[in-house]
Amino acid sequence: MKNIRNFCIIAHIDHGKSTLADRILELTNTVQKREMKEQLLDEMDLERERGITIYSKEAHFHWKDSEIYLIDTPGHVDFSSEMERSLQVLDLAILLINGQDGIQSHTSTIWKCLKHYKIPTLIFINKMDISYKTQEELMNDLKTHFSSNCINFKSEDAEDELSMLNEDIMNHYLETEEIDSSLLQQAIFKRECFPVFFGSALKIQGIEDLMDAIIDLSFIQDYPEDFGARVYKISSDDQGNRLTHVKITGGVLNAKDKVGTDEKVDQIRLYNGKQFEMVQTAYPGMICALKGLNKYEV
Repeated sequence: MKNIRNFCIIAHIDHGKSTLADRILELTNTVQKREMKEQLLDEMDLERERGITIYSKEAHFHWKDSEIYLIDTPGHVDFSSEMERSLQVLDLAILLINGQDGIQSHTSTIWKCLKHYKIPTLIFINKMDISYKTQEELMNDLKTHFSSNCINFKSEDAEDELSMLNEDIMNHYLETEEIDSSLLQQAIFKRECFPVFFGSALKIQGIEDLMDAIIDLSFIQDYPEDFGARVYKISSDDQGNRLTHVKITGGVLNAKDKVGTDEKVDQIRLYNGKQFEMVQTAYPGMICALKGLNKYEV
């Protein structure tokens, strides 16, 4: 079984979501910085013209010892249904908030969606390089409007706050004076804790801490041995081939395997924006596009 994680970046429009996605792709050497003349994931002419994400996009990369799959979701309220479909296949969400504006109305709507689908959530407060609000002010807003268990993981009080998340963590802390990492992962998975990080996507500040948190704080689920996959999107490539975008939820899938009684997977594709590579096998947790299936719908 591979060490696989998947997540999305989700935000109100103009909070810097596409910039954060691009910086993560640069930081993980998925693309070279000199290649980033335009947004990699927002490749449609209309998206670049309007400066918004319309359709969800996928990317994959490695960080430390993990294989990570990213879904970049639309932030504009008009395309929220596209965002909501992506939530159904996530292990983790990064909720991005503009440090200048704080919590906006659509951000609250997104928070309710994350709660509805029970998605473990990290919070990244962006644009702190130009924000006139302090970390303390922003943390107070989060605790007031979202949850008292929003915790600034880089603050002096973080350990004390974490020790009081639940009885198991507290008992372990009283015995060892340390926060047990596995108990913390479980608390985040159960949405008992919402880690908060501050930085600037444009200035590449705080992104390494965020990437480390995706690895260190996420709970790796146990998947069944029998094959399963959840469809979250249908699209077409430039040649008009139908693509079924899925998360593998159990077992493994090989190219040329039959799915159902009369359909065969011609190709398994891993996308980075518009570009893709073909792989022979898909493992549990992976986000991939399958060519050759015509019957499955979202």
